[in-house]
Amino acid sequence: MFAHGSRSRLTEKDFGRFSGATLFDRLARTVCRAGVLPRKELYEAWEVARRTRRLFRGGRVVDLAAGHGLLAHVMVLLDDSTPLAVAADAAVPPSAARLHQVLGDEWPRLRDRVSPITAAVADVPLDADDVVVSSHACGALTDLILDGAASVRARVAVLPCCHDVTNCDAGPLTGWLDVPLAIDVRRAARLEQRGYRVWTQRIPAAITPKNRLLLGAPRERS
Repeated sequence: MFAHGSRSRLTEKDFGRFSGATLFDRLARTVCRAGVLPRKELYEAWEVARRTRRLFRGGRVVDLAAGHGLLAHVMVLLDDSTPLAVAADAAVPPSAARLHQVLGDEWPRLRDRVSPITAAVADVPLDADDVVVSSHACGALTDLILDGAASVRARVAVLPCCHDVTNCDAGPLTGWLDVPLAIDVRRAARLEQRGYRVWTQRIPAAITPKNRLLLGAPRERS
């Protein structure tokens, strides 16, 4: 069984699983060629990016707590009007450079448009035209990303994980809801209170049980 949520690395041995002519198959083969990415990260990035791009087009992409930065690359692949993407992480994996190189070999426009940088979430300047994204920023990092995006009225999409009841706000909802869901409901409510239109979606649970995708755009531009 080829589990989409596996943490096993994709390698050239997996080429045959992605033999189609779709953009996803081409992306997957390229990731296999890099040989550095866990399988689940490919599927997470693809599912988050395609759902986000259905709602939010254009703008600079800012991928925070980006890890290998695949989400930033896929966001650009799905919208060629994007002029620039930043993939920022406080501790960029050494293998991220290999992934960026191989993706740039396959799609040369990605070389100059996607910039992997070492930076903490709070140190990355944001702008109102940005599309701020993050896949599995742990615990309160998700709240920091949502607050940063809302402070400049940027569009935002997050896939939260590691819900920490000590540092995250579950409010009075834990009598009805489990703690992680209560935290995410509060996050959606806070975005609405700040004048955002909110969308709540899920990526397939077979990829990750932490599959709730929260998207928001200022009402003046949604």
